[in-house]
Amino acid sequence: METLNFSECTLGLLENKFGLIPMRTSNTLTEWLNTTWQLQTEDKVVVPRLSMLLSDNAEHWNEIDLSMHFIGPMFSWVNFTERLRFNLFGQSTLTSVVDGIQLTGRVDEMIATGFRIPKAPFFAFSEYKRQTDPNGDPAGQALAAMLAGQSLNEDGKPIYGCYVIGGIWRFMVLEGRHYALSHAFDGTQTEDAFQILRILFQLKQYCMERTEPPPAN
Repeated sequence: METLNFSECTLGLLENKFGLIPMRTSNTLTEWLNTTWQLQTEDKVVVPRLSMLLSDNAEHWNEIDLSMHFIGPMFSWVNFTERLRFNLFGQSTLTSVVDGIQLTGRVDEMIATGFRIPKAPFFAFSEYKRQTDPNGDPAGQALAAMLAGQSLNEDGKPIYGCYVIGGIWRFMVLEGRHYALSHAFDGTQTEDAFQILRILFQLKQYCMERTEPPPAN
């Protein structure tokens, strides 16, 4: 069986191997990006601080710096841990067979059902690389993880994704064999950073809607 590692994947390779079709627009992506999630007072205090920190450091931070000082705090602020329902998993291995090809690799961050061990992924986050030295194809790597995650879900609902290069965030949606990419959101700009947070809050709401609460004790 042919095996593809996420790190090898580009958008072009995935389109050729799996018949994926890039879409200029997607109603699902547009609805997600245009969320008007109401931010609270504390959100409006924390986000400008993180955005300023990113602005001062994005040009030279490496992946670990980006994760520790901006990406991690943004995800933690939203809090994707719903015990026995879904969780945010870092550096987890994801493997699935799609069209007779084994897709496998480590995902920087993913939201999946499960609590201690990821099961069915809803969201894949890939490749927070230095702005001045991006290697590989972060969009392709994220999309490969999304495609693997799609095969592990049985509800036929969209799979969400995102990749970051320096301070720039781009969001993704995969529905069937069609995918779409968002425009760029610049985390060094406060208003963009606010919208990134709204998008993450909306993502958590989507995860809530497609999972059941655990049985009451």
